[in-house]
Order: sequence, then structure tokens, then C-alpha cells
Amino acid sequence: MIRNYFKIAFRNLWKDRIFTSLNIIGLTAAFSVAILLTMYAVFQLSFDRFHEQAQYLYQIYSEDSTPNGFKANLSNPEPFAAAFKNEIAGVEKITRHRGSGILVSYRDKQLNMHASYVDPDFFTMFSFPIIKGNTQNPITSGSSIVITEKAAKRIFGSQNPIGETVSILRDEKEVPFTITAIAKDFPNTSSMGFDIALNFKSQPKHAYARNIGRWDMKNHEVYMQLSKEMTPDQLEKSTTDFTQLHYRDEIDNAKRDGAQPNIGGVYKQIRLLPVSDIPFANFSQGKAIINRTMPYLVFGIAILIVCIACFNFINMSIAKSAQRLKEIGMRKTLGANKLQLFFQFWGESILIFLTATGLGILTASLLLQPFQTLFKTKASFETIFSPSALLGLILSLTIITIISGGYPSLLMSRLGTLQSLKGKIEKNGKNFLRNGLIIFQFGITILLISGTLVLWNQVEFMRTKDLGFNKDQVIAFPLNGKRNDQQAIQLLRDALEDKTTIMSITASNNILGFGKDGNRSTSFMGFEYKGRGVNTHMLVVDKDYVETLDLNLIEGRSFRKNLASDSLSVIINESMAKQLNEKEILNTKIILEDSVAFSVVGVIKDFNFQELDRTIAPMTLFALPNWNLRNVYVKVAPDNLEQSFINVKTAWESVEPNAEFLGSFLDENIERTLHKERTMIAMIGSGSLLAIILSCIGLFSISLQVVAQRRKEIGIRKVVGASVSKITMMLSADFLKLVFIAFIIATPIAWYFSSQWLQNYTYHINLTFWIFLTGGSITVFIALATISIKTVKAAIQNPVKSLKTE
Repeated sequence: MIRNYFKIAFRNLWKDRIFTSLNIIGLTAAFSVAILLTMYAVFQLSFDRFHEQAQYLYQIYSEDSTPNGFKANLSNPEPFAAAFKNEIAGVEKITRHRGSGILVSYRDKQLNMHASYVDPDFFTMFSFPIIKGNTQNPITSGSSIVITEKAAKRIFGSQNPIGETVSILRDEKEVPFTITAIAKDFPNTSSMGFDIALNFKSQPKHAYARNIGRWDMKNHEVYMQLSKEMTPDQLEKSTTDFTQLHYRDEIDNAKRDGAQPNIGGVYKQIRLLPVSDIPFANFSQGKAIINRTMPYLVFGIAILIVCIACFNFINMSIAKSAQRLKEIGMRKTLGANKLQLFFQFWGESILIFLTATGLGILTASLLLQPFQTLFKTKASFETIFSPSALLGLILSLTIITIISGGYPSLLMSRLGTLQSLKGKIEKNGKNFLRNGLIIFQFGITILLISGTLVLWNQVEFMRTKDLGFNKDQVIAFPLNGKRNDQQAIQLLRDALEDKTTIMSITASNNILGFGKDGNRSTSFMGFEYKGRGVNTHMLVVDKDYVETLDLNLIEGRSFRKNLASDSLSVIINESMAKQLNEKEILNTKIILEDSVAFSVVGVIKDFNFQELDRTIAPMTLFALPNWNLRNVYVKVAPDNLEQSFINVKTAWESVEPNAEFLGSFLDENIERTLHKERTMIAMIGSGSLLAIILSCIGLFSISLQVVAQRRKEIGIRKVVGASVSKITMMLSADFLKLVFIAFIIATPIAWYFSSQWLQNYTYHINLTFWIFLTGGSITVFIALATISIKTVKAAIQNPVKSLKTE
């Protein structure tokens, strides 16, 4: 019986191959894209959930009260971790963590790698399995290190690295370290990563030795494992005495400067952030705000695309039913009951959905690699091949098939025998549903197109915004060789001295934007000024920094060529000048620790040294001759930028033959900071494109049915003198009205969500009606073009053919 249903269903589908093909193509496209987008969303939501103790792992941060409100502080002082574990109940394990780039040497190899300085508890807290070597205490010694499988292959090839010695550049000296263990490579869903793990005490002097016992110097993160008997809220509330004891001076200064306590009456509150929430954490008013908008948005787009495809199927099936009325009447006359008719038509739907599902999975597998490249993701089928995910996928497809295939089947099986034999069907209910689904489809399409246009305009605004420095003619790269920084910079200047395209060379201790080495950094400091606390970002620079980056000097002077003569001078930005609040800012003295006084010699216009979603903060430039300047900036002439880049690369390779050149223009660095927004554009843009295609497939198939039903009316109108354009507009008008209604509904929704999203950016575009009108116009134009394919053909057809009787 069932086989007979499917046999007849296959025969009917094969007989109307255009209808079948359109449905299968639409559903296949929707299912394949939905699988890829769901894979991406699940992958993003899976970050850091693989740790065995994930539900008990937290990052510690503090909610600090300042005169300007509450601020979150993720950095901690050297003695914090040990004191916190000893004095606070509920701390089962704790580890400090600080990431840094290091230079590793082994025989004739010299490699730049990413290091994590951690405490011994690190490998017992986090699930990064040791697969070779000391599995119990791999980094108890200050000279022992753990490397990952990939790092081991880079350094040693197929050789067993356990017990081997490598040299790591520290404090301008090569220090030997012994490899005691190999860690399994990190899962793709880990937000934490390193090539080499070292004992926290093995850091350079400026990062560790100089900070021992100091509560006023903060430069690393702290993670803890919470006891199963304690809740995060309980632990947070129990830390008041701890902060009062160890941060008394900081709290007293905050009170003196006019800071207000939080709702609990506390000026410094310890907070816990679940490790699995870290990838989604933004900080506002001192607290972590978890924002999973991106994966949920992607998952939402996947659902909407499937909905559009299913609504297409429903509309097309209902439209097609008008051509099968006599078949339904004959079957009922010959004794078929409603249930038999239902299963007959539902069998056709099942065949279409099964075919589309199989083709969708195949298409998704073929598109996986381009998808991973386009969206820079490591999401794969493994992400959704867990038992729970597979069960969810099967249930979803089953529900979709039951609803999308079952409703038209139910509608057709309920038709009366006489009504079917007459070839007529009640139109009101059918048209109401059809029109509602078309409005929904095009409403979603307009919403996605408008969202894409807003995103694109915002990214272009950020990309082309005047950042206050020259990003187009400046090449930046890290000093990742063995030489002393100052020596390397001077040798680089000597190597490029005869190149006419090289305009100036400078260096600093931070990189602007997001460097090619994957690093970006800023330093932060605070000091007392006239009885109040002042905070500023700190940048140590070489001579010609202001000139190389074309920073706008609005008052005073730049640093002298003889940098040593300016070792007690600083240049500040406008925001810092406002914070100092002096009428005569030049020669103002700021006194740092050890009573060292620095004099303000210049003021530069504010420039964006951080991400563009942040307000420009106070910045102070220092000229400290013996400071480590790990990043070089080379300003080149605007002509022949490619050759200038090659010249800089060649010069650096002559200075450090074994060091990798990781140079890029600053505009590339800035572009890397826009990766999240670019991904959103690609996601929503792709969804918009597919939504348009699917909506147009449905609109085209429905227009086929409408034209077929009104064939004689078209013929009569042509006979009485109607023009092709009038007939085309008559046939298109009803559909265009639906698109217009969709525009009216979708535009306010798109406006609301766009305005909410733009609030995340300090600098953003102003929403205008033209953006949304453009989205609506694009949709109307495409819809009209789709409908016209068939309506124009019907309008120019010879009326004699239309008026022939059967």
C-alpha cells in the first residue's frame, strides 16, 4: 500500500518536472545553507565548553568605581592569586595567565611563537591533555616548558622533543629551557591557545620580577576553579573584606576623587566570569554583558531561509492544486476517502523533501571549504554530528515535512467531490494564506537587505574614517629577531638610507590596529595629579614617531632627534589635556612613581589608537631611551607602495636573516579589526541573496499558475485593445501590492534593530530613510523582473491561442 503511494507520487512528480524541479532546487538551496549556518552558530556557541570542569571555571575581574562611573578591570597584581586562594573560601584551584610573543631558537632555527605564562594548576584546571612527558607537574620548574604537537613539529620535525633544550630570548639574553611535556593541540572551539607554556615565574624582569609583592602593578589575567559547594554569587559577596584589606589605597583614592559605590555600597567588587562566556563578553558599567547576538543571528537567518523555502512549497502546492481538481474529484468518485487522498499527496511532499534533504547535505559538504574560507571559521560537520544535534536535525526535518507537506495535502483532501469535478475552488482562504506567506517572504528579504546595507555603510564609514594618523603609507612590523631593539632599528635605518621611497622610520612599544603577527596592545597607567587620580594609556616611542604617523601637533613641539635629551618629556593627546585641565598645558609637570617628574612639551590631536567602537581615551607618549620598542613603523612615499614594501622586507631580512618578516600596511591592520563586521555582512548578505532567490522562485511559480488561470481573460483583453504594458501591469499589480505591504511592515523593524546595533559603536553612521528605501526598491525591482518573465510572455501571446476551447 505504502509502496503504491510512493510509486504514484513519483509518477506525478515526474509528470510535472518544472514544478518538482523548482521545489527541489529551492529546498535544496535552503537546506544546504541552513546546515552551514547552523554549523557556524553551533560552533560559535560551543567555545570553551569542552573542558571537563567548564561549569566551575571562571575568570576573575573587578568592578571598579571611578569618578567617571564603573569600569571593569581584568588585569591583576602579582600577589593577587595566592592571596585570593588562601583567604577566600570556595577557591579550589587558581592560575595566573599572561600571553606574549617569544623568540625560540633551536640549532639553526629561529621561530616566533606565542607563549602562555601560567601556574602549575593550569593543566589540572583546563582540559589540555598532556600526551607525552610529565603528565603530573609539567611546569613546576622555572626552566621547564610544555609545547603543543604543532609547535613540536615546527621545531623538531619528527624528532622526539622530550628532554630537548631550546633557547628563548628573555631580557635580551638567550635562556635555555627543557621540554618536559607535549600537550595535545587545542580543539577548534578553544578561545585560549599557545605554542609554548612556561612557568609564570619565567617571565622577563619587567613583567614579573619587578612586580613581586606589588598590588599597584597589574598585568595578567587570573582564572579559578570554584568549589562545587559554592555559588559564584556567594563567592563574590564574600570578597568585600579581601578588597578592603589589599586595595585600601585604591579605594581611598576613588572616594577622594568623587567615585560612588555600587548598589551594594562597595567601591571595588570582585566578579566571576564563566570561561564559556568569555568569547561573548562585553563590559559595560563595570560588569560583563554576555552578547551572543552573532551566533543567534546566524541561526535565525538559517531558520528564516528554511521558512521562506517551506512557504514557497506551500504556496506552489496550493497553486498547483487548481490544476488537479478533476483528478481529486475522479479519485473521490472511484471511492478514495480523505485519508487516502491525504497520504497520496503527502507522499509526493515526502519524496520532494527527502530528495532535497539528501541534496542539501551533499551541497553543504561541497560548499564547506569555501564557506570556511569566506567566513574564516573552523566549523565542520563534526560540530553538528553529536547525538543531540543529529536528533534535533532529524526532528526539525520531520516537523518541516509534516507541516509544509501536510497542510497542502490536507487542504486538497478536504475538497468536495462536486467542487473538484467542476474544477473550481474557493479562493478567499487560499488567497489570504498565499498573500500572507508572500508578504512574510518579502518582508524577511527586505529586512535582510536593509540590514546588509546598514552594515556595509557602517563598515565603510569605519574603514574610511579619518583616524588621525597616516594608515596608507606606513608599514608596521614587530621586531622579532635576536638583536637589541635599538641596534636593530639603527641597522634598519642604515639598510634603507639610500632608498628614496623611504621617508622616515620610527618605533614604539605597541602596534596600531591588529598586526599581522596576530597581536595588538596598549599599556595603561595611573598616577596622582594635584590630589586626584589620573589614568592614561602609555606609549613609549622612538624619535620621529609623530612625523612618521602624521599625527597632528596642535600645540608645542615633537620629540627631539636626540631622544636622550627628551627622556623626561612627554607628549599628550587632547583627551589627556582635558583630564589634566590646565589653562597652560605646556611645561605642566606630571610626577610618576619614584618622584620622577615629566614635562609636557606637546599636545597632539586625538587619534584612534584602539578599536573604533571605543571612545578615544587619554594617551601619553614617552621617550624612554632604554625601553623595549618591539614594533617598527616605516613611512614610505605614496608612489610604488609595492616596491617600497619589498625594500623594507629585504632590509629587515638583511638585519635579521633568521627572523620572519611580519609586515603590513597600517590600513591592513585596521581592516583586521573589522573582521567581525565583515563576517556579519557576508552572513546577512548571503542570507539576503538566498532569500531573494527563494522568494523569486516562489513568485515565479505562482505567476505561472496565475497566468494559466487567467489565460482567456488575457486573450479577451487583447482582443478589445489592451496593450502589452497594461496587461503586464494588471498581472503584476497584485503581487507588487504584496511587496509594498511587506516593505511597510519590514522597514520599521529593520530601522529599530539597526539603530540598536549601531549603539554598540561610539562612531557610527546616521540612519536615513534612503537606506531602507534602497532595500525596498531592490526587492521591488527583482520581484517585478521575476513576474515579468511570464506576464510579458503571456501579454504578447496571440489571443487566438488563449481563446481556444478545450
